[in-house]
Amino acid sequence: MDMRPEPFVPPAPEPRTVPPSRLEVIRTVMRNPLELWGKPSYTLPWIETKFLKERTLIVNDPGLIRHILVDNSANYEMSEIRQLILRPILRDGLLTAEGPVWKRSRKAMAPVFTPRHSRGFAGQMLAKSEEYVEKYAADHPSGAVHDISVDMTELAFAILSETLFSGEIVTESEKFSDDVDSLLHRMGRVDPMDLLRAPPWVPRLTRIGGQRVLDKFRKVVADTMLQRQKRMRETPDAVPQDFLTLLLQLEGPDGLTMAEIEDNILTFIGAGHETTARALAWTLYCVGQSPHVRDAMETEIDQVLSEGAEPVDWLERMPWVRAAFEEALRLYPPAPSINRAAIRDDRWTSPTGETVTIDAGVTVLVMPWTLHRHELYWEKPRAFMPERFLPENRGNINRFQYLPFGAGPRTCIGAVFAMQEAVIALAVLMKRYRFDVVPGTKVWPVQKLTTQPQDGIPMKVVRRRST
Repeated sequence: MDMRPEPFVPPAPEPRTVPPSRLEVIRTVMRNPLELWGKPSYTLPWIETKFLKERTLIVNDPGLIRHILVDNSANYEMSEIRQLILRPILRDGLLTAEGPVWKRSRKAMAPVFTPRHSRGFAGQMLAKSEEYVEKYAADHPSGAVHDISVDMTELAFAILSETLFSGEIVTESEKFSDDVDSLLHRMGRVDPMDLLRAPPWVPRLTRIGGQRVLDKFRKVVADTMLQRQKRMRETPDAVPQDFLTLLLQLEGPDGLTMAEIEDNILTFIGAGHETTARALAWTLYCVGQSPHVRDAMETEIDQVLSEGAEPVDWLERMPWVRAAFEEALRLYPPAPSINRAAIRDDRWTSPTGETVTIDAGVTVLVMPWTLHRHELYWEKPRAFMPERFLPENRGNINRFQYLPFGAGPRTCIGAVFAMQEAVIALAVLMKRYRFDVVPGTKVWPVQKLTTQPQDGIPMKVVRRRST
């Protein structure tokens, strides 16, 4: 008999049972694309659809996903609609660049994000997490309510700033998280003109006012670059050898242009820390609704820390903490869709003999949002069950049914960095505090640039009695 407690099922849109009209599709995509998907997207291995005369293939089959993202990735470019949304923000940053520009940028940044180098950031991640958690010490002994989605944005930014930029991002903003939310709300969303494939010079009414916020971000990046360049000229031996310095050293005819360097710094300040921040907030929310998971995590954290383990080893020594974060990534993938377009005709045959034909120009959607909740591949797919990711169970998960960091040549370059950061941050937070859901709170996921809570995640932060 299975004696496990019934798992928590966090909020998410119910699959549609009736296809939406064209007008409803446009409205839903503008409001919240996560609400668009119907029952077939969660039950079938692939689906062919058509909207505004454009054919789209929605792919859930792990074998077909591997074919598109890995085996024949050269045949699939970034889709037009994705670029219409993201390029105005990131230009030639690593997420949006293609061709030679992408290759140069990826090669330039690869040394910073090797597993060995990422492990070297553990001490800084720990120091910034311990520094940030002190903000809760001033609360009343019975606890206080905080918007955890905001707090995790601030924490992730502090860690990113310290580890990749040595704390030298030039910003006067006291509430950087508000700037991020404003940017993503105004710029990181689908506009009707995107759906109609209007050229970039056609105004997007939903993004009016976003340029001002984007200009502010650009100024932060430009000022940061100028400050570091000055240090590199005046005191070259005292300049930190971090991500920022590395990029600036690559400027030149055979490396990156100053514009490309600016784009990549903006990418990591904005999108790079945003994804981890959202996942941390969703983790604390789901754990707060799952007492048995929280108990297991607290026991594990207390034991590992009492043994004096170095933070660089926490990722491997805290399987429950890691599993809870990975399960939150499954349910609320920071990047809920991977959009591609076929360059040439292609075909793929499944192990059972079914053939999928993909004509040139067809849009291909690999949807972590639907894939991670798919009934063919997951037990109780809508439930929060970190046990799936414990070491003894990981072998049951196909590499291409779980894509929080993508796959193939464009897999997230910072995946190891993000996993280590998350485990260290969660361990520090949960060693001293419990995060309880405020009664009556209604949390709802929306897709903007990332999967984020519509109105935040208010949680009561209470000091643990045992600490």
